[in-house]
Amino acid sequence: MPVTLRDVAERAGVHPGTASRALNPETRSLVSEATVRRVLQAAKALDYRPNPMARGLKTNRTTMVGVLVPDLSNPLFPPIVRGAEVELSRAGYTTIIADTDNDPEREAAALNALRARQVDGLLVGSARREDEAIAELFAQGMPMVLINRRSEDVPLPAVTGDDAYGVELAVRHLRELGHTAIAHVAGPGDMSTGVQRARSFRQAVSELGAAGSADLVVECATYSIEEGARATHELLERVSVTAIVAGNDQIAVGAIEALRARGLECPRDVSVVGFNDMPFVDKLSPPLTTVRVPHADVGAEAARLLVRWMAEGVAATTTTTLPVELVVRGSTAPLA
Repeated sequence: MPVTLRDVAERAGVHPGTASRALNPETRSLVSEATVRRVLQAAKALDYRPNPMARGLKTNRTTMVGVLVPDLSNPLFPPIVRGAEVELSRAGYTTIIADTDNDPEREAAALNALRARQVDGLLVGSARREDEAIAELFAQGMPMVLINRRSEDVPLPAVTGDDAYGVELAVRHLRELGHTAIAHVAGPGDMSTGVQRARSFRQAVSELGAAGSADLVVECATYSIEEGARATHELLERVSVTAIVAGNDQIAVGAIEALRARGLECPRDVSVVGFNDMPFVDKLSPPLTTVRVPHADVGAEAARLLVRWMAEGVAATTTTTLPVELVVRGSTAPLA
């Protein structure tokens, strides 16, 4: 016969309502620390497992949160998801992860499926600058926090790395190495990260005295190695450069591949800087100089904002930017 909440309460010597509050992370603060310890010890001794469905019927909540990512095979996103899961679990929530494969239709389908599961909130890493599905859920009052991206459609809270400062660090580093012909192989223009980093690049090269021709910015359709290579070939057909700031690490890897295909070496002929500091980029040949974003912290902070919204019914309305740093490795060198 399964252990019930009443069994736990009797063993701990408290009322069932007190035991319920002690076992729920959202209401635990209403109970004394000594009582919480006693109830938790009783629950552990009895191997008590709360029924989330029953709790949901009482509270009209499921204690489930949906997490949408555009591509789980991208090493950028597992640390974000992990950081979010730790915080959500601490607050008593179960995570459901959906991969949209960078497809707006798959994103809409995933959002509908999560809505049908009656999740209490969403963490969204797949949002585009204009996103109809996100705007519709926002209008319905769904608690949502954007991770690593922002939306221009709705005033949702978002948590990102400091894109503007990160690009400035990259350009400043290249200028200090003597480079002036610096190009930007940018991320997609329908994503806030692509637009913000490209805008910051133009501003940084202008302020730091590097060349600022429009020919020195080429946009990728996706954040991928293949697009990084394609866009770099397009760039080098138009201009001669000695350094490239890439929209992210995958684009940077594609850029280095394109350089090799054209008989150029990195960093002897062209220095390359990435963005994100994904796992294993320090093992590339050459190891990638890149802007490090604290992705686990991005996920954790987004989860904290979402938990606060779900608990208090009040949303943050601003973007939280976390500090970034430049990690200098072997893909950049002084201008020969």
